[in-house]
Amino acid sequence: MSDLNNDKLHEKTQDQLLTLIRDLVTELHPEIARGVKLSLNSALDRDLGFDSLSRVELMLRIERAFAVELPERLLAEAETPRDLLREILGADVITDEINVLAHPAADTSAITGLPDEAETLLQMLDWHRKTHPDRTHILLYGDKKEPTEISYEDLHNGATKIAAGLQDLGLSPGRTVAIMLPTCQNYLYSFFGILMAGGIPVPIYPPVRLSQLEDHLHRHAKILDNAQALFLITVPQARSVARLLKAQVDDLQAIITPEELTLPAELFKPVQVSPHDLAFLQYTSGSTGQPKGVMLTHADLLANIRAMGQAVEANSSDVFVSWLPLYHDMGLIGAWFGSLYYAIPLVLMSPLAFLAHPGRWLRTIHQHQATLSAAPNFAYELCLNKILDSDLEGLDLSSWRLAFNGAEPVSPNTIRRFRDRFSRYGFGEKTLTPVYGLAEAAVGLAFPPVGRGMLIDRVQRQALLTDGQAIPAADDVPLALENVACGQPLRGYQIRIVDASGVELPERREGHIQFTGPSATQGYYRNPKASEELFHDGWLDTGDLGYIAAADLYITSRTKDLIIRAGRNIYPYELEEAVGNIPGIRKGCVAVFGSVDPVNGTERLVVVAESREPVTAHADLKEKIRSTANQLQEMPPDEIIIATPQTVLKTSSGKIRRSAIRELFEKDEIGHTSRAVWLQFLRLTLAAIRPQWRQLRLKIRETLYALYCKFIFWLLVCPVWLLAVLLPKRPWRWTLIRHASRLLFRLLGIPITVAGQEHLINQASVIIANHSSYSDGLVLVATLPDAPIFVAKGELQKKFFARLILQKLGVIFVERFEHQQSVIDAKMTVDQLKKGQTIVTFPEGTLTRIPGLLPFHMGPFCAASEAGVPVVPVVITGTRSILRSGSWFPHSGSVHVHISEPLHPQGTDWPAAVALRDQARQIMLKKLGEPDLSTERPSF
Repeated sequence: MSDLNNDKLHEKTQDQLLTLIRDLVTELHPEIARGVKLSLNSALDRDLGFDSLSRVELMLRIERAFAVELPERLLAEAETPRDLLREILGADVITDEINVLAHPAADTSAITGLPDEAETLLQMLDWHRKTHPDRTHILLYGDKKEPTEISYEDLHNGATKIAAGLQDLGLSPGRTVAIMLPTCQNYLYSFFGILMAGGIPVPIYPPVRLSQLEDHLHRHAKILDNAQALFLITVPQARSVARLLKAQVDDLQAIITPEELTLPAELFKPVQVSPHDLAFLQYTSGSTGQPKGVMLTHADLLANIRAMGQAVEANSSDVFVSWLPLYHDMGLIGAWFGSLYYAIPLVLMSPLAFLAHPGRWLRTIHQHQATLSAAPNFAYELCLNKILDSDLEGLDLSSWRLAFNGAEPVSPNTIRRFRDRFSRYGFGEKTLTPVYGLAEAAVGLAFPPVGRGMLIDRVQRQALLTDGQAIPAADDVPLALENVACGQPLRGYQIRIVDASGVELPERREGHIQFTGPSATQGYYRNPKASEELFHDGWLDTGDLGYIAAADLYITSRTKDLIIRAGRNIYPYELEEAVGNIPGIRKGCVAVFGSVDPVNGTERLVVVAESREPVTAHADLKEKIRSTANQLQEMPPDEIIIATPQTVLKTSSGKIRRSAIRELFEKDEIGHTSRAVWLQFLRLTLAAIRPQWRQLRLKIRETLYALYCKFIFWLLVCPVWLLAVLLPKRPWRWTLIRHASRLLFRLLGIPITVAGQEHLINQASVIIANHSSYSDGLVLVATLPDAPIFVAKGELQKKFFARLILQKLGVIFVERFEHQQSVIDAKMTVDQLKKGQTIVTFPEGTLTRIPGLLPFHMGPFCAASEAGVPVVPVVITGTRSILRSGSWFPHSGSVHVHISEPLHPQGTDWPAAVALRDQARQIMLKKLGEPDLSTERPSF
């Protein structure tokens, strides 16, 4: 009787499971549901079209329907519904874990000092091992409920044993070793073991399913060959394809497991490692063509880690929870190396643990009272869509101070919804932190100030899409585009926006994003062509488009054809070629692109393929395309369109115009045949030409304007200089210069608005102004009344024409570098103030191309305090966009001058001068709206 009941239960569970699967397939791929005969032996990927995210949804529905908890490995291992059924029948009933608050097992007490003297990753680890060897470095969650604790001593010892094994195999310093392991202890030991032996680690992501291991390794043969990998450290199952892989990779000598490598630590012979040695290769490209392995040295990584740590105010009392894969720079450098440097306990989960149970990420943050965590946008979206409110009872996220969102486009809708939903569970209003980075910079490039939270810029859609101008849109403007601020450059880094010809653009103009910085890569490993294309006059091209507004970087799109799907990078070329080889598909007439889902903010994988076959054959073609994509990229397309000839747009040179096809797809204009083909083609061509023509007109207009500016400037400056030198009285000279400056701005079409002019007083004072452009002095001359005395840097005395005119205007030259002369110059300034003169100066002492307020020199404030005269802060905005430091290409714009109330010194001593400086600085920062560069970074 019991066996009969078990059979009935088995049959009922089977029917319920197949019904559940059919319902989901119908939702995702209705054309598959209509044509497939579903059974327990149907292939989840090939027959049913389940990709990684679809599998997540399937497992969650199974768990809720059957009240069981499935193992996370099933997400990767399950091949058929039969595999799922077997696990369901043997699974444990779900237990509630979230209400139990488990305090961190790790030590979060403050440590003394940091490895600031370390020049390599090995020295960084060695510092911690010597300082606190038993302190918990990582809490690693695996198959067990409780995490495995790994101390700094454990990491060093495990790595030393791997290093001994590599040396025994014959690894020589400077040779590469590939790692293809899941998140585990052996991955951590292998990475540092390779470094200790003098090798260069090459992380490669493992296959989604072990059944696909052979195909996976074949696809990565070009990466292994480009890296000249001597060994591949991987799982035991990979040995079965060792012979085949060695035939494709000339340098590959052995495929070996960590267990086989492990030898007694006493056998290890230390190797000298230099800061400028390669620390690892980060491959960013797909498996076809010429792979691009970003070269990063130890010095590069440490510079980026330190800059990121300063930006987020990291310290040893933080706790970092990460499920990010260790083959990805965000997980490897940002989470692991960053935590290692700052002695932050790292709670490490596998990516599968998150994908199988998204709520486990939040639960782990809750249980360990984590303060830091990071994820791509799709992960936040997954939490919104896959976690029920009933699963969140008792959740407390109040410890989470920074939730980084990066590695793929950030959706304003996602971050708003995540903040709003999880605020009831303690998630802070300013916790979500969009960031920007790329492998070519190590990982991080731009971070917002701590505690600011997200900043969303609403701009006029048409102006940005057609003219590349990010014009602010009012709140009531419908269909405005929303862009998320990704922060400001890390300390020591610079970012600029340039047009196609390399000319730097002003604020709120979309262009190519380029950067420089202490961790900028030297290029791509054994790929000189790609390396050459990366550099532009010392600047590195990010491959992204964006604009700058009020010192923040906004990413608008990618110039690369990279598609980011569920955190995975997909390059379209390989799939386009493979689909084009399918009989019935027109070769060279296939477009693969990503399209953002307007509902959930994730990126869909879309394939548009031309065919002359009848409509009755389209279902079969779609199935073949889906199968090809699965075999090639382990991920089926979200949408496949079989289109008529001439649908896939190309350039005159025959290149696929993916962005144009994406636009047609998003407008639902692919496949409509109401118009004649030639008419459609003409209309699409004109539609494509129109924005290009607008961009060309804008470029011509800007170039003509720049030439006009230079012409007018020199037309005025020569006679004005001569007259100013010849006029006998200083007030007359100032009147001439003032009127000439106002005429110059009027002829250039640059309006100057002034606020607070009533704060200028008819007595001696020190007027201080921020300095962001060469034109600031002319702005003040055009704005200020009377004839004040300007303070200028002493170097100008060496230039004849500048010295002559400035002396005639009564300028005080100040020595910036020679101390004794500087004291004499300061005394001269005080004497002029005591005589009743007004002094005008730029307390920053210089200007740079970066937004923000540089540190102030004390001279103006000491002089004001000693003379007992007020300081009048003046803020100039708009001049940097018109003429940026280091560039002589002027742009049109407008200038605003804000004059604040006078600040009176509260004494004549040094503390009074310091207080006066700090008060003036705070007022100017508030009005300027740019970063404080006296303590922090940005470098645009």
